[in-house]
Amino acid sequence: MQPKTVATEILDIAYLDYGAPDGWPCILGHGFPYDVHAYAETAPVIAQAGARVLVPWLRGYGPTRFRSPSALRSGEQAALGADLLAFMDALGIERAVVGGYDWGGRAACVVSALYPERVVGLVSGNSYNIQNIARAMEPASPPEEAALWYQYLFHNERGRRALERNRAGFARQLWTMWSPTWKFDDATFAKSAASFDNPDFVDVVIHSYRHRYALVAGDPAYAGIEQQLAAQPPIRVPTIAIDGDADGVNPGTAHHARKFEGFFERRVFRDAGHNLPQERPAEWAQAVLDLRKAAAA
Repeated sequence: MQPKTVATEILDIAYLDYGAPDGWPCILGHGFPYDVHAYAETAPVIAQAGARVLVPWLRGYGPTRFRSPSALRSGEQAALGADLLAFMDALGIERAVVGGYDWGGRAACVVSALYPERVVGLVSGNSYNIQNIARAMEPASPPEEAALWYQYLFHNERGRRALERNRAGFARQLWTMWSPTWKFDDATFAKSAASFDNPDFVDVVIHSYRHRYALVAGDPAYAGIEQQLAAQPPIRVPTIAIDGDADGVNPGTAHHARKFEGFFERRVFRDAGHNLPQERPAEWAQAVLDLRKAAAA
């Protein structure tokens, strides 16, 4: 499948487009360090059920490009949410089922929380993905802190240089640690690893992992969104939240249920790690279809 591209004010967003043009809109976002291939098996199943499934490369990944060389290569959560909203606007999509995990799930949560009128329903890997930056310096348990080693490495210039010099190596290390039961092969990894060659990948990643700890300033263009997110707004759209019981970076999000109002269901994918749609494509697709049915009820 050949990528398509749509222009927004900030980005030329590349995306894959599955299904009929008049199908019900469904937008799915990938995480770090993954790409659109996370939905290669999931998206066709959803499209066969009548959807138009759109899977964009996030800023800093694959063929997506910043339109201005002077734009801050921000990876903050507000920027990801703004990109998703701009993507919908550019394609003339008023409302959609949105979903994702990790960074892509965060973008979907941001739009669902702040612009619920644009969202039919949400499928969210790891539930409430909106960062509480004001509490970022509160320590977690030793096992949880150990799992975040890569974030702390990226806080210094040694980490930036390490990522720049070996993008694929770091990504493969995280894939292996985060999804210990997933036996992906070299070809599967290589398809996604090509997306990390984007010229803005390192800058966006480093900014993301520093901003979430309040170590660098955000883009002033998104300050208003960040201010709203600081209040940790509830998500009121119909939601199915998903965890993997073998996730090597997230110990589970059952305690997030209080952040959702209205229809909410949590599912746990057995023997699945962090890359939920690629590890369990049929189950992820079913969650999307079940969510749409619940939203229509």
